[in-house]
Amino acid sequence: MTIPNSDFMIENGVCDFPTTPEEEKRIVSELITESEDNLKEGNLYFVISKRWYTSWEKYVEQSTKEYISGESSEASRPGPIDNHDIIESESDVNDPQLRRLLMERVDYVLVPQEVWKRLVEWYSGGPPIERKLISQGFYTRSYSVEVYPLCLMLTDGRDESRTVIRLGKQASIRELYEKVCALTGVPQEKAHIWDYFDKRKNGLLDSLSYKSLEESSLHMDQDILLEVDGSSSSQSAMSSTGNELALVPLEPSRSSVTIAGGPTLSNGHSTTSNFSLFPRITSEDDGSNSLSILGKGENGGLAGLSNLGNTCFMNSALQCLAHTPPIVEYFLQDCSDDINRDNPLGMCGELAIAFGDLLKKLWSSGRNSVAPRAFKTKLARFAPQFSGYNQHDSQELLAFLLDGLHEDLNKVKRKPYIELKDSDSRPDDEVAEELWNYHKARNDSVIVDVCQGQYKSTLVCPACGKISITFDPFMYLSVPLPSTLTRSMTVTVFYCDGSHLPMPYTVIVPKNGSIRDLITALGTACLLAEDESLLLAEVYDHKIFKYFENPLDSLSSIKDDEHIVAYRLNQMPKGSGKAKLEILHGGQKRPILESVRGRDVKLFGTPFVTYVNTEPLSGADIDAVISRFLSPLHKVHAPSKIHNGSENGHLPDATVDEASEILSSPDTEIDDASDRELSFRIFLTDERGLNFKPLQSESSISLGIATRVLVEWNEGEHERYDSSYLSDLPEVHKTSFSAKKTRQESISLFSCLEAFLAEEPLGPDDMWFCPSCKEHRQANKKLDLWKLPDILVFHLKRFTYSRYLKNKIDTFVNFPVHDLDLSKYVKNKNDQSYLYELYAVSNHYGGLGGGHYTAYAKLIDDNEWYHFDDSHVSSVNESEIKNSAAYVLFYRRVRSETETQTVEMSTDMD
Repeated sequence: MTIPNSDFMIENGVCDFPTTPEEEKRIVSELITESEDNLKEGNLYFVISKRWYTSWEKYVEQSTKEYISGESSEASRPGPIDNHDIIESESDVNDPQLRRLLMERVDYVLVPQEVWKRLVEWYSGGPPIERKLISQGFYTRSYSVEVYPLCLMLTDGRDESRTVIRLGKQASIRELYEKVCALTGVPQEKAHIWDYFDKRKNGLLDSLSYKSLEESSLHMDQDILLEVDGSSSSQSAMSSTGNELALVPLEPSRSSVTIAGGPTLSNGHSTTSNFSLFPRITSEDDGSNSLSILGKGENGGLAGLSNLGNTCFMNSALQCLAHTPPIVEYFLQDCSDDINRDNPLGMCGELAIAFGDLLKKLWSSGRNSVAPRAFKTKLARFAPQFSGYNQHDSQELLAFLLDGLHEDLNKVKRKPYIELKDSDSRPDDEVAEELWNYHKARNDSVIVDVCQGQYKSTLVCPACGKISITFDPFMYLSVPLPSTLTRSMTVTVFYCDGSHLPMPYTVIVPKNGSIRDLITALGTACLLAEDESLLLAEVYDHKIFKYFENPLDSLSSIKDDEHIVAYRLNQMPKGSGKAKLEILHGGQKRPILESVRGRDVKLFGTPFVTYVNTEPLSGADIDAVISRFLSPLHKVHAPSKIHNGSENGHLPDATVDEASEILSSPDTEIDDASDRELSFRIFLTDERGLNFKPLQSESSISLGIATRVLVEWNEGEHERYDSSYLSDLPEVHKTSFSAKKTRQESISLFSCLEAFLAEEPLGPDDMWFCPSCKEHRQANKKLDLWKLPDILVFHLKRFTYSRYLKNKIDTFVNFPVHDLDLSKYVKNKNDQSYLYELYAVSNHYGGLGGGHYTAYAKLIDDNEWYHFDDSHVSSVNESEIKNSAAYVLFYRRVRSETETQTVEMSTDMD
């Protein structure tokens, strides 16, 4: 893309900026697009205060707002760029440091270098905060801006002085040596830098290494130690452990191109230092090779995990897996023969090895906490979406980890090609067993054996009735909370026949439903007749902002804070053309004709909308339409030229009939209408409401797709009509403080599972291609459980996302700790019992974008529950396990004695 050469120059210290906000907006938009089309490692981005950037956005958006509202925007041109609200007050002006805890798009925005240059040309200011685009990933390269470079605390062993070293996490160990030696004046050949995590020598860093700091397991705010040949080392430096770091190369993610922000920290549940962003806890590094697995009764499995900087999400998921009996038993043995280093879908076996080493450490360290640095380094290498120090989702990590462990441990070295057969009306059990065997022929690992089940999926074509049945494997069940499946929406209905006052209706619709679902629910609520229809519209700034005329459009496009109205219309006769007539309401001190291009015309209330035929209308015709709309608002005993009163929102027949021919029969001729004097001052206006043409009785108006007129309200109109009914439209959904307090209603895990298994239509964006119709259809889908694994994981979908909204559901889910019987939900009747017992829970406290994760886990041999809060481990009563923070539930199958004997016999035969 070529950016037009502009003539904006700074002469004599004065900035010559574009003459219009639109020009600035266009240039910045084009530069951003050009930057996104040319992403490459090393590109420079600049951090800008969100407060200043928002003021600039308001300034350049004012022309758009003027277009929508027809009113002059008061947004003024912002002053110089000011980043002082996002930098540390004591930081060097030449090297400004961002304040910790900032969030992208909340506290700051990122702009490409060329955008920064233009903004500085136009506005000056600063200070500049420069950051680099980095590339990460093992499978495919993904990009992110490193907003918070790695901060290391250097201790000089000669005098114990401490210095902050800042480098990008992809900087090499060699670059670290160069920077440290330049700052301290020490020749590189005499310098030795140690990984000094937790104030212990964990490994000597190789001065010639090109491996990155992240690959070397160096994390935010951790210590490094400088020792110099020929000088006495600091007494604080402990003797070396003799173990050098296991350094691994950094490679490619499956994630898409993103610009990631800096860290968001927990909400205070973790113990943190007053002087450091991240806690310093006495712990053992998981890279140690000296292990002795503890036996029963020796406190095995009670080690905590150090928080390496917002890694509570990882610690929570790891503790749950570290207390999953079959997984622990497997990894505490020698599983090296099962490592599949050649699987293109795996991680070269490295993830499984790192996980196994961590589990051995957790079960060999008594109550000492373990720092999972080596594991996090591997995780960042293969899943860069989890790198850095942002808060993440424990379930998303769990899903990646289980899948990655399976691929690393898959015993199938060469996956056979298997052509699937059509079910051909064969029995379900035959087809299910066949597909499971196909799956096992390509996927054979301890994860499949222990964690994977199978469900039946049934699709039914709504057009031809074609039924498609498949059997698919699953690793966990993501079940919705029933309250998240529906949505409450309030819409105000206007009666175009003038028979009732405007009436708000609150209806319940599917959260992922369509406009058709909303219209159907409204029609039922307001008793819509067969010959009537509803026209939905959004009202913004007292104008129609948008019509919802496509019944397949998603309801997710309607936000809770918007104002939606429905106009109740008589259906148009077949064959007649129709056009929309929009009637706006305005009034002010000065007559409309004296206003300057509509700038000081003040609109109020809700517009009226109706359909009329496409034949030209007179001013008297439109006057009659307005009279009919307003007739329910007529005040009793109010003076009026032609209007009669109304009682309880219902009108005398004479008034109701006055304009009925225009509305209910658009093709009916109107006799003698032009002979009357108009009841209102009516003006024909344009789309932007800037030009006004007064209408007389005999005025003839040719109608377009939408014709807009303005009714001028003066004191007389306000005396005759109660205009309050036109104002204060309710929002689609407004959560009050009292409503929030009542959200602790209880739902059961069974109701969540039933909602997951319930039949529902596919979404408009997930249409199914019917092999019979040869068309994409919005089929009905039904899930059934067919085969359940020994370890069953339930993910409670507390976090909901849409295009506009993010939300967390704190509803308490009542789940069984013992005797979870799922037999009635399993359609495969093989006389097995499906009884489960809870053994671990991943908890989430707080809201979106942060919060804190912990875990409950049970030592099954001791029959005792423990709370794992990062490095802190404490016993807990079983009664405390069930609370509204529960997020991921881990159950193990409890077999009967007969089933246990059968399984043991089958294992012995294998």
